[in-house]
Amino acid sequence: MTVTLRRLAPDEPANWPEALTGPATFTALDSWTNFVRGVYKFPIYRFETEIESEVTGLLALAHIQHPILGNYLTTSPFGSYGGFAFSDETSRDLLLNAARALAAELGTEYVNLRFAADDPTPPPGWVQHPVYCTYLMDLSPNIESLFSNFSSDHRNHIRKSLKKGFIVKFGGLDLLDDAYEALARSMHELGSPYHAKSYLKAMANFLGETLEFAVLYAPNGKLAGAGVFIQHNKVVTNLHANILRAYRSDYAGECLYWKVIERYAQRGFKTYDIGRSLIGSGNETFKMKWKPRKQPLAYWYALRPGAELPALNQKNPKFAAAIALWKRLPAFLIRPIGPFLIKGLA
Repeated sequence: MTVTLRRLAPDEPANWPEALTGPATFTALDSWTNFVRGVYKFPIYRFETEIESEVTGLLALAHIQHPILGNYLTTSPFGSYGGFAFSDETSRDLLLNAARALAAELGTEYVNLRFAADDPTPPPGWVQHPVYCTYLMDLSPNIESLFSNFSSDHRNHIRKSLKKGFIVKFGGLDLLDDAYEALARSMHELGSPYHAKSYLKAMANFLGETLEFAVLYAPNGKLAGAGVFIQHNKVVTNLHANILRAYRSDYAGECLYWKVIERYAQRGFKTYDIGRSLIGSGNETFKMKWKPRKQPLAYWYALRPGAELPALNQKNPKFAAAIALWKRLPAFLIRPIGPFLIKGLA
């Protein structure tokens, strides 16, 4: 049987099967691609492969053009991975060829496909950049069994955090202001730019009930941290979750994560995707305390002749001085600049 490739019209709804949108994650869905197109005006290009009208592969690419951070195509813009899935090698190769042809048509420096793969080895013409993993925790309504799976030290830290009197609230737009403020402050402390509040508001509007904000409050009522959690196919994904520096020694992160685990396990979710981290980073060390499955991420690049493999992450020594400077700048300076910078880091 012949596999055919089709490019979807810009406003054509994607009618993709759950068998593919599961591994492709929420970043392949119309709700996410429409959000990205709406908030930053990035063009979205979508392809599918078919055998006798049955979809066998999908690919959703965003075109990023930034004066500082480059001109490129990527899947899962502002997500960790996804936007690419296939049921067979022929479908995969047709989609890979379509991605390279689109990159040549648009004159981009590279195209980047980001997805989960047990074997991230790319085919000829593509380069794997092995810097990220994601961390998948199996959930169960039996909360006690989940808790008993952790080390004694980790269980003790969770108990200590719960005794501190932190409060976690879950919600939607009612928590927008506090969620944004906690995330913007914590990103500033880390030396990273962050989006405008309108970004989170647009995300909540486009994703609806599949998105929840979680805000962590200290016993005195002050903001201690926040997170953005997205639900798809019985998986809840930690898109952003940060704790303010002043509360890290009180194990505030353990409190937030445990409350998230409790909430979604009791609601019948099967997997908690704790989120992407650089391999060997402190974030990875923290996430491994929750006994997840460490999932390598395929970050495949097709480079334009003469182009170098990009390194748009904090491991890049070129960013060290910028990160140090950003931490010292006042909020009134960085908040208007941050959205301009971070939209190039899709």
